[in-house]
Amino acid sequence: MAKTFWVETLGCPKNQVDSDKLTGTMLADGLIPAAGPDHADLVVVNTCAFIEQARQESIDTVLALSDARADGAKIVVTGCMAERYGQELAEALPEVDTVAGFGVALQSIPSTGVAVSIGSKPVNLGAALVPTFDLLNLPRPASSAPWAYLKVAEGCDRACGFCAIPSFRGKQRSRSIDDLLTEVDQLGAREIVLVAQDLAAFGRDQGVGERSIVPLVRAIAQRVDWVRLLYLYPSDLTAELIDAVLETGVAYFDLSLQHVSRPLLRRMRRWGDGEIFLDRIETIRSSEPTSAFRSNFIVGYPGETEADHDLLLQFIESAQLDWCGFFSFSPEVGTYAADLDRVVPVELMDERLAELRELQDGITAGRRDALIGTRVEVLVDVAGTARSYREAPEIDGVISVPTTLEAGSFAEVAIVDALGPDLVAELVTESVVADSPL
Repeated sequence: MAKTFWVETLGCPKNQVDSDKLTGTMLADGLIPAAGPDHADLVVVNTCAFIEQARQESIDTVLALSDARADGAKIVVTGCMAERYGQELAEALPEVDTVAGFGVALQSIPSTGVAVSIGSKPVNLGAALVPTFDLLNLPRPASSAPWAYLKVAEGCDRACGFCAIPSFRGKQRSRSIDDLLTEVDQLGAREIVLVAQDLAAFGRDQGVGERSIVPLVRAIAQRVDWVRLLYLYPSDLTAELIDAVLETGVAYFDLSLQHVSRPLLRRMRRWGDGEIFLDRIETIRSSEPTSAFRSNFIVGYPGETEADHDLLLQFIESAQLDWCGFFSFSPEVGTYAADLDRVVPVELMDERLAELRELQDGITAGRRDALIGTRVEVLVDVAGTARSYREAPEIDGVISVPTTLEAGSFAEVAIVDALGPDLVAELVTESVVADSPL
């Protein structure tokens, strides 16, 4: 009888791509998906280690899945926590059968059931862990949704003061455009979402130059209906890249800003300031007024003053971003920021977070309300739920649509109501205004 598996994925979209590739490998090797983690012979937990909150969620998930597993089932922990903490994690979690970093992956050994030792723990199953498995270039199964993430590179060459990712993901390794286009064809999705640690740096490590992401975007746009880019560093947002994004019809810009105070950004080892960022945003809006914007900001980075916080509040009010995330600073061992002075007290961080989130919630709600009475094209993800170009999958709001619309189809709908970040739509009627005011 074939062995069954379950993959639990935590963290960012890049982790989801890794999980898809592990899934594809296990399917190719004869394992079959389980109905749930409590019915699987093998449970794989793909963990996140970006900040303390993510690490705690990963550990809690591993423990919960361990408690719920079927008799004789094995649990393998992989992903960022496994790579970063390795042996320490294995010793701290005796419930786990194997801890395996990025250098190993799942490959079945049919009918042998032999124990294969990885580190200090064995796995005795019809699947084993083997070294030198390159997740980045493994094939994936076709997408089960109308959209799919496409990981164009692994690693990062930047040295942001708060980020430990380069220490365990390594230097940037870009894939070839031909390999990526092959994967796009295999996925069979109508929307492709490009992801990487440093997306716009795609190709630089291959000596291709600073603009190789542009031909990739244009080539994918010839194959699918929508192309979306996530996590763009503002310094890489060239006029050519802006034009390439707008040409796709998905006027969505996810900008990795992190803060707006120039002195604080320098302390973060980052580029730019609020004035530069606003200028970039206004330049885009002058070309396409209906462009949607998302960003994330770190609150409470060591040295952040009240003046810095006020600058960020002013920027949020001026920029009128559609979507925004705020995260408290998390000191990461081995990073530049881990031992910086002028630490911001947790209580003060929490106050600043609350103030920023309240402001942004009002802005997001206002921008969503302004869409009532407009027509938009949507991609139906599942029956009753869709998105326009303004909403990235899994992280932004959604649009409720008639359940008669088929998953995977595009439709023109009329926005009739807004519920905070989410919208309600009906099929278009002649009386509905066609143009968006944003």
